Amino acid sequence: MKIDILLGLQWGDEGKGKIVDAISPDYDIIARFQGGPNAGHSLEINKKKYVLHLIPSGIFHEDKINIIGNGVVIDPAVFKKEIETLGLPVDKIVKRLIISARANLILPGHRILDAAYEYTMGNTKIGSTLKGIGPAYTDKVARKGLRAGEILRSDFRDLYKHHLKEHLLILKNYDFQYDLGEYEAGWFEGIETLKKFRIVNTEYLINDLTSGGKRMLAEGAQGTMLDVDFGSYPFVTSSNTISAGACTGLGISPRKVGEVYGIFKAYCTRVGSGPFPTELKDETGNKLRDIGREFGSTTGRPRRCGWLDLPALRYAIMINGVTRLFMTKSDVMSGFSSIKVCTSYRSGAKEFYEIPFDNTQFEPVYTEMAGWQEDISHIREFDKLPLNLKNYIKFIEDKTGIPVTLVSVGPDREETIFRA
Repeated sequence: MKIDILLGLQWGDEGKGKIVDAISPDYDIIARFQGGPNAGHSLEINKKKYVLHLIPSGIFHEDKINIIGNGVVIDPAVFKKEIETLGLPVDKIVKRLIISARANLILPGHRILDAAYEYTMGNTKIGSTLKGIGPAYTDKVARKGLRAGEILRSDFRDLYKHHLKEHLLILKNYDFQYDLGEYEAGWFEGIETLKKFRIVNTEYLINDLTSGGKRMLAEGAQGTMLDVDFGSYPFVTSSNTISAGACTGLGISPRKVGEVYGIFKAYCTRVGSGPFPTELKDETGNKLRDIGREFGSTTGRPRRCGWLDLPALRYAIMINGVTRLFMTKSDVMSGFSSIKVCTSYRSGAKEFYEIPFDNTQFEPVYTEMAGWQEDISHIREFDKLPLNLKNYIKFIEDKTGIPVTLVSVGPDREETIFRA
């Protein structure tokens, strides 16, 4: 059986959580393959909002297996709080959720280091979520990480103290004040919560289940343009957010990959620093932010908003091997008399379509289209969408060569149009 992958094609916040929840009935297993509590996957079920940071977005479906893969970094304190906010009995969550023994832990020292690094960068800040993600992945690559499977060892406290000592030695080089107790608060309680769950070699489990006929959806976090290799470096996250990351983050062969679903907003947003060619620093950008409630689900920071960037979208499609496009937030763009789409870039007299590797400054070249005024949140059939919205979708399909087979018209799981 093939394993399908769902991921973001922009700078994150594309609405992955809602879409995973909406299509989960088609799968037996939902697995997160990278990132950590810097992710914020929002779901709205019966008008109630949930934000998931570590737990896969299939957790609200009783008959699904949810897996936190080896490519994820786990903060036990965040994990414990998230368990408590799901509104589900703990025994049900334990039954539905399995954790990779190879997943690295985010330690209190990682969070302090993250804050120290960002503080000392001054005006060149990356825009970190300050969740300890970068330092945790740094220790993983340096072969100094502490993994989830090790919390069951009798000498786990000694292992933790050894890592803490190394982190505190690094912090002596920085003029940064911190309260270790504040960062440790809840961390060891979170370790006890983690111990209630099955912590196993999930790579064996995944391959056994899928070889036996179970269908799996691999759920990505952040977005392609934040990938550590192919995003707008250095303003990126610390993991591979692209489809290849699903193989290394779950222990699956590329030969097992089936569909690659790419999610994008009908416009673009970005949180934090870094290039954003189509950013709108005017009333139109403010309007998109207000209507779309564009504030980071993890940080609460206002998102930068702009028109759809087709060169960036085509780039993300190419890198990921996207087979189907899912468009979200189309309802947010209702009420604009006209909309713009970036179709190329310009630097001086030169027009081009490739994204420069070094974040060179350039101007977007736009195509203007007629907008739509209707409220579309109640529509459930593609043919009933406004003509101008269907024209917009066709324009995107023509420019990318990939069909748009799902259109989200609101935040609730029911506000979704599936298109053959």
